[in-house]
Amino acid sequence: MEQETEKLYYQNTYLRTFTAKVLKCERQENVYHVVLNRTAFYPEGGGQPADTGVINTVNVLDVQEKKGIIIHKTDRPLAVGSSVRCGINWPRRFSLMQQHSGEHIVSGLVHRFYHLDNVGFHMGAKAITVDFNGELGENDLALVERLANEAVFRNIEIKTDCPSEEELAVLDYRSKKELTGKVRIVTVPGYDACACCGTHVVRTGEIGVIKIMSAQRYKGGTRVSMLCGDRAVADYNEKEKSVGAVSVLLSAKPEEIGQAVERVLEENASLKKQLAEIRHRMLAEQAESVPEGTKNLCLFEENLTPNDLRTFCLLLCERCSGIAAVFSGDETQGYKYAIGSTSEDVRPFIKEFNKALNGRGGGSKGLVQGTVKGSQKEIHRFIRRSFENM
Repeated sequence: MEQETEKLYYQNTYLRTFTAKVLKCERQENVYHVVLNRTAFYPEGGGQPADTGVINTVNVLDVQEKKGIIIHKTDRPLAVGSSVRCGINWPRRFSLMQQHSGEHIVSGLVHRFYHLDNVGFHMGAKAITVDFNGELGENDLALVERLANEAVFRNIEIKTDCPSEEELAVLDYRSKKELTGKVRIVTVPGYDACACCGTHVVRTGEIGVIKIMSAQRYKGGTRVSMLCGDRAVADYNEKEKSVGAVSVLLSAKPEEIGQAVERVLEENASLKKQLAEIRHRMLAEQAESVPEGTKNLCLFEENLTPNDLRTFCLLLCERCSGIAAVFSGDETQGYKYAIGSTSEDVRPFIKEFNKALNGRGGGSKGLVQGTVKGSQKEIHRFIRRSFENM
C-alpha cells in the first residue's frame, strides 16, 4: 500500500515554495500523473478548486486526491526519484483562501440567524455560489453582509484543529453530512464553526471585503452569489468604469444615472409610440391605394416587422374579397408573412403553402403569420397557381 502524501498545505497554508521527491510519474492520455512524497498543492475538494503552479519547470494543471495520495497532473514528465523544487500559484491560492473564509462567515451567520443550512457550495472562475435550504429576503442578506464585514474589520483569528471524538461529540458545528473519524474543524470565533478540508486565511482582516452580489430562488431555497477580497475589488473597479461610461453618455452625475436612464426609457417609449402611429398611417394610405373588391392580393414589402405585417394584412383584407398575402424579408434569411381573409378560412391554404415551401406558421381562421424559406419567385408561382384554382 502506498504511503499517504505529506500534506504541507495543512501545516502552513502560506507555504508558497517547497522541495519534494518524485515517487511516481505515469502518462495518462495527454497529461502526466505525478506523485510526490510531500506537497503544498491543495487538491480539489470541499468546493475549493485545486491549486496550480510549477514543479521545476513543469506546469501543474490540476491536483486530485485518491485515498490519501495527492496526484499532480502535469503537462510534461518528471524523473522518478529526482528531487524537485515546487511553487504554487500564490495570487490564485490566496484569492481562493479569501473566498473560502468569507463564505464560512456568511454561511455561519445565515445558520445562526435564520437556521438555514449551506447545502451547496461552488467557487467559480469569477464568483462563489452558495445554496441555502430556505428563502432569504433582500433585508436578510443586507444584514448578513453587514455583519460579515464587521467580522472582517475585527480581524479575528481563524482557528483550525482536529478535536478528539469526545470533544467533537459536544461541539456545535456545521457539516453537510455525518462525519466519523478525524474531523478538521475551521472556526471563526463568534461567527462560525464548520467541518472543512479547505485552506483559509489566518485572520479575517485578510479577507478584505465581503460582497453579496445577487440572490435567486433555487430548488425551494436561495442561491447566493458573492465575492470576497481581490475579486470583490476587481468587480467594483469594473462596475465603476461602466458607471463612469454611462454617466458620460447620459451627461449625468454617477449617483444620478438611475434617474437619467428612466428618463431615456420614457423618451424611447414615447418615440416608439409615435413611430408606430406614423407607420400605421403609412400602411393605411398604402392599403387605400388598392381598389376595393380586389379578389386576391400578394405583395412583397421591405423592412416590415411582424406587427407591421399583421397590421398591413388586416388593412388589405378589408379591401379584398378573397385572400391578402404580405411578405417581408429576403431570399438569404427567408421571408416573414401574414396571410388573411375576411371571407375565407385561410388555414387549409397555409397548410399546403408551408408544406410546399418549407414554411412554418399558424394562427386563426382569418389571419395566419409565419416564416418561409422559398424564393420570391417560388412564392409568387405557388400563390398565383393557388389563386387561379380558387
